Amino acid sequence: MPKRFNSHKYNGENTQNAKNLRRNMTEQERKLWYLFLKDYPVKFYRQRMIDNYIADFYCAKAKLAIELDGSQHYSDEGEEYDKRRTEVLESRGIKVLRFTNPQITNNFKEVCEVTDSEVKNRITSAMSDDISVGNILIKNERR
Repeated sequence: MPKRFNSHKYNGENTQNAKNLRRNMTEQERKLWYLFLKDYPVKFYRQRMIDNYIADFYCAKAKLAIELDGSQHYSDEGEEYDKRRTEVLESRGIKVLRFTNPQITNNFKEVCEVTDSEVKNRITSAMSDDISVGNILIKNERR
C-alpha cells in the first residue's frame, strides 16, 4: 500500500532507491546541492519521492521540483518517462524545472537565478491567493 508524505503519495518500494541516489549523486547534482540548494533559505529535499517517481530536488513550500537531465534523458524512452513524470507532478500542482548537465556545469549562475526567481514567484503567488475580507484573512487551503 502506498504511504503518504507531505500529502503526496509515494511508492514505499522506492525508499531504498532514493537513499542510494542521495548517496551517489552525480557531479552536477552535488554542485547544485552543496553550492546552492543545501543552504537555500527555503527548504529543499534531495531525491524526494512523490507518487511513483523520485524528483532530484523538491521544495514543498514552493511546490517546485528540479530535474537534472543527463544523457539517459535524451533517448526516446527517457524522454517519454520524463514526460509522464512531469504530467504526474504537474497534476499535483508541482512545477518542474529541468536543467541539463551542461547548463549546471557551464551556466551555474543562471540556473541559480532561474531557480531563485521561480521559488519566490511561486511562494508569493500562493500567498497572494489568500483573500482579505475586512479584518479577516481567509487562508488559501491549497498550500
